[in-house]
Amino acid sequence: MSFHEVRFPTKLSFGALGGPERRTEIVTLANGFEERNTPWAHSRRRYDAGMGLRSLGDVETVVAFFEARQGQMFGFRWKDWSDYKTSKAGRAVDGGDQLLGMGDETRDVFQLVKNYASGSASYARPITKPVEGTVQVAVSGGALVEGVDYEVDLNTGLVTFNHPPDHQAEVTAGFEFDVPVRFDTDTIVTSMATFQAGEVPDIPVVEVRV
Repeated sequence: MSFHEVRFPTKLSFGALGGPERRTEIVTLANGFEERNTPWAHSRRRYDAGMGLRSLGDVETVVAFFEARQGQMFGFRWKDWSDYKTSKAGRAVDGGDQLLGMGDETRDVFQLVKNYASGSASYARPITKPVEGTVQVAVSGGALVEGVDYEVDLNTGLVTFNHPPDHQAEVTAGFEFDVPVRFDTDTIVTSMATFQAGEVPDIPVVEVRV
């Protein structure tokens, strides 16, 4: 897949609008009841990069970034300021934040995930773009050392242990992460006159599977 491991300027993504999207197929039966199904196992996020622009200098920065990605051709990293770490708002990342799985003395590779829970329902979101230097991993509550006990692939979100965790040992992690995205347009329309009047360009960005 064509992907550039570079992050969209965070000061510009700070003011962007966006969030998760789901796809649900709904069939209304003759008796009025519904059957609902989804072809997507995971949500997909959409953003509007134009909403973060506040000056003509910001426009220049985005146009340069857009050209370097060749429009929709190459994906890139995006910081979603409303959901970019595993800890609760106002708290620091901790190695016990998210359960990745249970050890079985054989498995030595675990995917980073962020778990979302509400009532008895939950969703495990695979995280493929962790931020360098933020990943903390623990096994049964004991903190491990990156480079000694495990390695993290920043391009896939896979954690590889030097020794498989013990049977029924809880493997947990905490980290910051980016969303893999691409521009959802091959055209950016800008105007100095309209921008100075308060209008910003529409620059859609959409999450990609990696």
